[in-house]
Amino acid sequence: MFLEEKFGLSGKTAVVTGGGSGIGQQAAIDLAKAGAKVAIFSRSGAEETVKIIQENGGKAISLIADVRDEKAVEEAFEQVVNHFGGVHILFNNAGICQHKSALEADAEEFKAIMDTNLTGVYIAACAAARKMIALGIPGSIINVGSISGKIVNLPQEQTSYNASKAGVIHMTKSMAVEWVKYGIRVNSISPGYIKTPMGDVPKEMEDAWMPMIPMHRWGHTEELTGMIIYLAGPSASLTTGQDFVIDGGYTCL
Repeated sequence: MFLEEKFGLSGKTAVVTGGGSGIGQQAAIDLAKAGAKVAIFSRSGAEETVKIIQENGGKAISLIADVRDEKAVEEAFEQVVNHFGGVHILFNNAGICQHKSALEADAEEFKAIMDTNLTGVYIAACAAARKMIALGIPGSIINVGSISGKIVNLPQEQTSYNASKAGVIHMTKSMAVEWVKYGIRVNSISPGYIKTPMGDVPKEMEDAWMPMIPMHRWGHTEELTGMIIYLAGPSASLTTGQDFVIDGGYTCL
């Protein structure tokens, strides 16, 4: 009873962008386990994630929506409202990475990273907020930043990615202040090195990272769950505009 009251999401609807694999897939599955109905946005569909949720007794739908396309995202949110009746939570996760230095990546490559990682997060957050405001829902938006938005990673050079995630973290704070009057909380999580398809890197890079992490290991997607469920639910009613680092101590050094 206590856990349900403080952390349960029954009666809530959560939207997850980039929920076809990795962190987004795990978040969608776990939000459903906490009681939320889940709508997953992705460029190519997330039927496998929906299947897992439904097999566990949850409710989920998959919608094709590219976060770079404002009209498509707004239409997808309208479908969510029509199907589930509202939007209470956004896990704003869609993102891409590129290991190129500032001198290697041209302006078009820089823009491609920004279009998904920063503009896409902006588009989805604003679309979610508009629905929450229109429906009078005091919602929670969780943007996905990264330790790369707080420090400069080594040995990989990735100025474009780092800049995009730094933008997400500060944009989160700005949105939190602007939308608090509507009862909307906006926070971000900044994962460290998490074992996902995006984290599939050459062994020499992994060998360079591990000694710099006090826990000396990869993180796993399920280790982000506790923070996501906390931020999505009623226990975080006083929490907004914050970035939560989950990195095994990497950014302490």
